[in-house]
Amino acid sequence: MTDILIVEDQRDISSLLCDFLRAENYIVTVAEDGEKALALYEKYGAKLVLLDVMLPGMDGFAVCSGIRKLGDVPIIILSARTEKDDKLNGLILGADDYMEKPFDIDILLAKIRGIFKRRYSMEDVVAGNLRIDQERRMVYKDGILLNMTAKEFDLLLLLVENEGKVMRKESIFQQVWGSDSVSEPQTLTVHVKWLREKIEEDPANPKKIQTVWGVGYRFG
Repeated sequence: MTDILIVEDQRDISSLLCDFLRAENYIVTVAEDGEKALALYEKYGAKLVLLDVMLPGMDGFAVCSGIRKLGDVPIIILSARTEKDDKLNGLILGADDYMEKPFDIDILLAKIRGIFKRRYSMEDVVAGNLRIDQERRMVYKDGILLNMTAKEFDLLLLLVENEGKVMRKESIFQQVWGSDSVSEPQTLTVHVKWLREKIEEDPANPKKIQTVWGVGYRFG
């Protein structure tokens, strides 16, 4: 699942948001129009939606209504339309907040952090001799801190959260790297190899991250 779905047709704004949000280690996906946004949300989901109102084709109000019919994900509208009626319409249709453009990026980031802290608990995840500290994004093996990159952490957490389930490579790649990633799918295989070297007792004969040939991977 994507952390944050940005629905914005102005690339300078979406690029700015992506840069700041990815620096905070959120997994981000961008949709340039309403139809694509609804399709992405229906297929992959999201933990938060940042939504512009003035979009080509389907406007942001219609997108807000459509997403709300699919789930109760938090929605923050970011719009240059500042009339009271527009704000009321957005809130009535199910948006959780309405911020005017140009917005203060620090205030937006603070609101996003607050939503994730309140809505998505950051408790430690334990899997055998591994402990994952979600809030500080640290992983311990037998009480010893492991050196992990951001993507290694995201990949391990995703696998552990789905312990026992066979996860398809395409699904893993989408959820960790995002649909707009410039990375190649082969990078998943490389990151699995690096993870095994850090968490497995015998990386050549992995017990934690198991390969399901022709499909993907399973943890545990």
